[in-house]
Amino acid sequence: MRAIKFKNKQLFYIDQTKLPLKEVWKECKGLDSGYKAIKELQVRGAPLIGVFAAYCVYIHFKNKSLAINKFLSEFRRTTKRLKSCRPTAVNLAWALEKVEQVVLSNNNKGKSGEQLKEIILKEAKTINQEDVKLCENMAKYGVRLIKKGDNILTHCNAGFLATSGDGTAISVIYKAYERYKDIRVYSDETRPLLQGSRLSAWELTKRGVPTTVICDSMAATLMEQGKIDKIIVGADRIAANGDAANKIGTYGLAILANYYKIPFYIVAPFSTFDLSLKSGKFIPIEERKKDEVRKLVNRIEVAPRGVKVYNPAFDVTPNKLITAIISDKGVINPPFKKSIKKILK
Repeated sequence: MRAIKFKNKQLFYIDQTKLPLKEVWKECKGLDSGYKAIKELQVRGAPLIGVFAAYCVYIHFKNKSLAINKFLSEFRRTTKRLKSCRPTAVNLAWALEKVEQVVLSNNNKGKSGEQLKEIILKEAKTINQEDVKLCENMAKYGVRLIKKGDNILTHCNAGFLATSGDGTAISVIYKAYERYKDIRVYSDETRPLLQGSRLSAWELTKRGVPTTVICDSMAATLMEQGKIDKIIVGADRIAANGDAANKIGTYGLAILANYYKIPFYIVAPFSTFDLSLKSGKFIPIEERKKDEVRKLVNRIEVAPRGVKVYNPAFDVTPNKLITAIISDKGVINPPFKKSIKKILK
C-alpha cells in the first residue's frame, strides 16, 4: 500500500487525517489543493511531501497554456508557495529545488512551456522512484542493528504513510520482522496529533507486525522495566553535526534512552541532511495551530477555550544522544560531523 498514487496523469492521496477510522482517497487538482493537503497534514512525512509537491507542480500546470515568460513566473510562484507549507522538513525544499534545476537548465536550451511540463513530470517520477530505493537501502543497512526478539520503540510515523516506499524508521522494522518474526513494536501515541496511534499502529497492524500503543508518558516506565531494547525514529532535518529534528517528544525519548543506556537510532535518507546548517539550533521549527493542543485530533475540546498554547511541531535531538544515524548510504557513527561529511560525499 502507498500513500499517494499517480495514474493517468492524475494525483491521488489518502487523507491521513481520516485514519484510522476511514481510508479516504482524494485527488490533488492543483496548487491550492496540494498546498492545503500538505499544510493540513492530509499528506505528511518529510520524504513524501517532497515527492507529492513535485507532482503537484506538474498538476498545477497540466492544463495551462502559457507563454514561456508567464510560465516561468508562475512556476517560481508555485514552488515558492509549496516550500512555505512546512518549514522544518528539508526534503520538501530539496525536491522542489530539483524540479527548479531541471526547468531552468532546460529553459536555457530553449524549451517551450509545453515541453517543460513533461520535464517536470519526468523529474517528479524520478524523485518518486528514487525515494522507493532509498527506503530499501535504509532497511537493508538498519536491519543489521536489530537482533532476534528485540522490542523496539518508535515515535510519530515514519513508514509507508510518510514516504514513497516502506518508510525510513519503520522500513527497518518491516525488514526486521521479515527476518525474525518475533520483533515487537511499541508505538508512542505522539501527542498532540497522535500520528503514532492513528498512523504507525494502523500501518504496522496492516503489515501484521505485533504492535502495542502507549501514551508518550509511559515510555520511561517501559524502559525502567527493561521492555525496550532499541528506539528507532525518523527525522525531518539533520544538521551537519548530526543534530536531528523530529516530531515533538523525540528529544525526551533520547534523554531517557541515554539514561537507561538504550541504543537510540535516527533513520533518514541523504535528502534529509542539511549540511548548510552547522548545528540543530539553526533548524527552523514549525509552530502549528493552537487548536491542535486544545482539541483532541482537532475535534474534542480538552482544554479551556482561549487558554494560551505553545505548539512546536518538532524538537531537536543533540548529536551526543544519538547512537547512530541509519542512512541510505550506510550507518553513520560518531563523530557525526566528520562521518556525515565523509559518507554523503
